[in-house]
Amino acid sequence: MKNSSVPIASATATAPALAGKYLTVLIGGESYGIRVTKVREIIRLQKITPVPQIPSYVKGVINLRGRIIPVIDLRLKFNFTNIEDTERTCIVVSQVAVASSQGSVQMGLIVDGVEEVINLTATDIADTPEFGSTVDTTYILGMANVKGVVKTLLEIDRVVSGDQLACFAA
Repeated sequence: MKNSSVPIASATATAPALAGKYLTVLIGGESYGIRVTKVREIIRLQKITPVPQIPSYVKGVINLRGRIIPVIDLRLKFNFTNIEDTERTCIVVSQVAVASSQGSVQMGLIVDGVEEVINLTATDIADTPEFGSTVDTTYILGMANVKGVVKTLLEIDRVVSGDQLACFAA
């Protein structure tokens, strides 16, 4: 049984490996962290060209300086209510690993807004809570406590299902 007074760092064996810089973003009113090493750039929301017969959370593709980049709406991916885009809605261009080709591909991730870049230490990060066997949490690296606010740290390669999107890899 875990003692609730135990510091966060002792509750997780992987926290030291997770320590580092994260870009925090808003999705569905909640705060999430993406490793800064996975982020290539942040761009304004732009016209997205739909592509037929792809999952509903994949909004389509954009032309980013001559490169075709698939765009995923993380609100839809997480089964959140789709809300109206605002002036803060943007696309985070991320480098995502595609295991089947042992390479990577750039993908745009639609988020409700960008908050800040934070530097997390091992003491800021706790293990992903257990939700039972019916809830897939493999895309969550851990939970961070930043100034009393819990932020979910995302394993972006697993969030966007790189293998399912291998057709976009060049």
